[in-house]
Amino acid sequence: MARLKLGIIFGGCSEEHPVSVKSAREVARNLDVEKYEPFYLGITQRGDWRLCDGPDADWEKGDHRPAVLSPDRGVRGLLVLDQGRYETITLDVVLPVLHGTLGEDGAIQGLLELAGIPYVGCDIQSSALCMDKSLAYLVAASAGIATPNHWTVTADENIDPDRIAYPVFVKPARSGSSFGVTKVSLKEELVSAVETARKYDSKVLIEEAVVGSEIGCAILGNGTDLIAGDVDHIALSHGFFRIHQEDQPETGSDNSVAIVPADIPEESRSLVTEKAKAVYRALGCRGLARVDMFLTGDGSVVLNEVNTFPGMTSYSRYPRMMAAADLPLTAVIDRLVSLALLSDVR
Repeated sequence: MARLKLGIIFGGCSEEHPVSVKSAREVARNLDVEKYEPFYLGITQRGDWRLCDGPDADWEKGDHRPAVLSPDRGVRGLLVLDQGRYETITLDVVLPVLHGTLGEDGAIQGLLELAGIPYVGCDIQSSALCMDKSLAYLVAASAGIATPNHWTVTADENIDPDRIAYPVFVKPARSGSSFGVTKVSLKEELVSAVETARKYDSKVLIEEAVVGSEIGCAILGNGTDLIAGDVDHIALSHGFFRIHQEDQPETGSDNSVAIVPADIPEESRSLVTEKAKAVYRALGCRGLARVDMFLTGDGSVVLNEVNTFPGMTSYSRYPRMMAAADLPLTAVIDRLVSLALLSDVR
């Protein structure tokens, strides 16, 4: 049986470039090459696209051929520059291992829609919606899901610090992970925190701090046919949760440990799973997502955010939660590819 031609896109122009590369390495290690013929398409931080042998440590330094995804549906794959001429490589499906801006916000999904190539993960609409935390909160709240009290600040707008109930978290509205996030306890700190967030996005979200445990749930599937990984719980040593350090994002968090399975009562675990699936459906997710929430002292659940392509590194939460539910990464990849092919209606 012929192997599926699988395009694996990694790297990208966002601040999460190093994490994407590391996620792609883990995907490569766990890919069943008897089923798939992989084509690794690396995007440098400058935005150059290269067809390479894989996401090894020196992939950007090698003599790799320039390649792009063609938006022409007659190609349904890659245009690869070779000795002054373009050759084409048809792809059966694409796995975009990209995090953050231009990876989880609908941009790469739009290109794949134009190209007519089935792809893993959320579509344009749900990717864009989940990436904008303020819009995700509006949709989730309309579906009866609790969200933090929050305010949005646009690029040309100022906010009165006296309007806010402290402490709050100030964060980019459309950015990944904990980049640009500041905890503000005093109103005198608010303006500086907003400027820090604006380094990553012109739209800023200010959230009232939720008192509770940080809980996550990995979801896999489409529509009502959903599989949940085991729930995890973030145990902090200090400060607030940062999934990786901003100066060395590829090294993981320096102030937290994800406990899987979560050390919470069984009824709370069931509630978190139920709410995570409800969030996933309300926001139109497909393929996969990690739903992050707060579990409060009275046992209620409050949405934090949704990651439409969560990290796949050795320390990442999504694969660890799925492994705890007896789905190793190799099996997760197989299911994601199958779901992408089933979702394709072109």
